[in-house]
Amino acid sequence: MHFVSSRLGTSFLVWLVVGIALALPAGLWILQVNMDEMSAGWEGRPGLSIYFATDASPEDVELAVAALEGESLVDAVEVTTAEAALDEFKAYSGLGDALNLLEDNPLPTSLTARFTGNVSTEDLDALIQRAETLGGIAEVIVEKTWLERLHDLSLVVSRLGTVLAVLFGVGAVLVTASSVRLAIEGRLDELRVLKMVGATQGQIRRPFLYFGAIYGFGGGVIAAMLIAVTLVVIEPPLKSLLGSYSQELNLAGFDPIFLVAILGIGSLLGVVGAMIAVRQRLNHLEIV
Repeated sequence: MHFVSSRLGTSFLVWLVVGIALALPAGLWILQVNMDEMSAGWEGRPGLSIYFATDASPEDVELAVAALEGESLVDAVEVTTAEAALDEFKAYSGLGDALNLLEDNPLPTSLTARFTGNVSTEDLDALIQRAETLGGIAEVIVEKTWLERLHDLSLVVSRLGTVLAVLFGVGAVLVTASSVRLAIEGRLDELRVLKMVGATQGQIRRPFLYFGAIYGFGGGVIAAMLIAVTLVVIEPPLKSLLGSYSQELNLAGFDPIFLVAILGIGSLLGVVGAMIAVRQRLNHLEIV
């Protein structure tokens, strides 16, 4: 511990490097967990959006709403009028003044249908076909394609996280091994004296394994701090994005179990690096 505190600047750099090596795969793991949570929360409950033609009559809209509300698969139907769509577009686009110059509203009336539960592909296709036969319909969109893409993206993130965990884990071990080796080189005379007076290999090695554990534990603390700051930074836009889909933000993964795991993994990698350095340098330590 004295060696760490006496070279605090160098020790902090080691902690920072190990922390970054741990934070990247750990951050990807948290991202993958939350993507899976999002997919699970909406899986089997896709939405059906219907966009009417700009010349569709109010009667067309009423008939479509009545038809969908009569479907056993549909739980709720929400209508967005052309005027409401235009007002929302003005609010979010910042082009209110320019849009006020338009003589006609270019946005159509639309409605969104939410399903009661799991929907089979056959039932969904049949419902789409029935919806397309209604009057005044311009387009029918199933809001499930993005979930399928989200699932595929989650698999990519998971595999990328695994690859990075291996690569950066090896990097953390090598950085710790180099740092512990420097500690050994700085205390060779003391170690020779210890060996001369009969100290065992275990007694000589043990302090350096502690060094490695401290380096790894400190790296875990830095990694947790980096991930926490990142989550704070991305929380507002992520909350806004999920709010647009009427969903609440519930970040998963960053919990006490995760913190204990990342600190434990960091300490383990540090000990492994220290063992490598000790084996390379102390096994052939000669008494001069």
